[in-house]
Amino acid sequence: MRFCLIGCGEHAVSSHGPSLALYAASHPGLELAGCCDTDAAKAEAFRERFHFARAYGDPDTMLDVERPDAVAVVVPVRFACPVGTRVLSRGIPLLLEKPPGETVGDVDRLAAAAREGGRDGRAVPHQVAFNRRYAPLVARLRERVEQLPGSSPLQHIRYEMVRVNRRDPDFSTTAIHAIDAVRFIAGSDYAEIRFRYQPLPGLGPGVANIFMDAVLQSGVTAHVACCPVAGAVIERAELHARDHTLLVEIPMWGGYDTPGRLVHLERATVLEDVRGPVGGDPVVLGGFYGEYEAFFESLAAGHPPRPSLDEVRQSVEVAEAVRARREEWRS
Repeated sequence: MRFCLIGCGEHAVSSHGPSLALYAASHPGLELAGCCDTDAAKAEAFRERFHFARAYGDPDTMLDVERPDAVAVVVPVRFACPVGTRVLSRGIPLLLEKPPGETVGDVDRLAAAAREGGRDGRAVPHQVAFNRRYAPLVARLRERVEQLPGSSPLQHIRYEMVRVNRRDPDFSTTAIHAIDAVRFIAGSDYAEIRFRYQPLPGLGPGVANIFMDAVLQSGVTAHVACCPVAGAVIERAELHARDHTLLVEIPMWGGYDTPGRLVHLERATVLEDVRGPVGGDPVVLGGFYGEYEAFFESLAAGHPPRPSLDEVRQSVEVAEAVRARREEWRS
């Protein structure tokens, strides 16, 4: 499989490049053919560091020359839709970094390009890079939720995302991970949400803590707290069902909880206590490697990769509501 990557910036360097190099090292059938960035120096440095064959400064030139079997797009969110649609319109399978656009309209345009660029009535295979879905401990947590007895359905999820000195005017592009993770863990879309914001004056325009109180379509309730300028990098989820509680510490970016932990209790008795491997590769612990593994395996098997643009549309819609500082949202 000939593979190309568009966008060689900070996130590509920290997660996509290491994941691809690790995968290619054990899968000789993957050819890292080309990488591209409008900053030619970045593209060349990325090529050398992660062992791509060639570097380019223009994506269309790279796609014309390399004729790849699959492409990843890792660009700032404002460019995700125009660049992604250029790939999909060529019928090339795409892994698109989150968020897949700033608005639901962007997602719909990308989905339309996937349908129009497809063959035999099927959309171009594509996957949105929500890596929490592929973090090993989160995937295991989802399995445990599915295995809860019918008499003990999931009742409530509490999800916390904490960061250090993240003064982004628009934190919704990171908070979307928490928004999507709750949907994934619960196996349900949102029905309604109430938002609260705690502005943090003096730290920069738009900097605020973000709180969501939600009801999902399954009836599960959820509380999501995003605190971007706290004292540690932490992501944790706490789940409650009748007689059961599950706790997970998600090891993101070498944060405080690395290498992570999953605990399952039934009536105050520990049924399972799993810890991530000490010294584990951060791109594996955080799910970045797993999302590529799933993408390539789906393409090889002829299965649609997941999550698709349609599957993540609601996550983008809720993040858009956060960006607009809405107080309420309903599906």
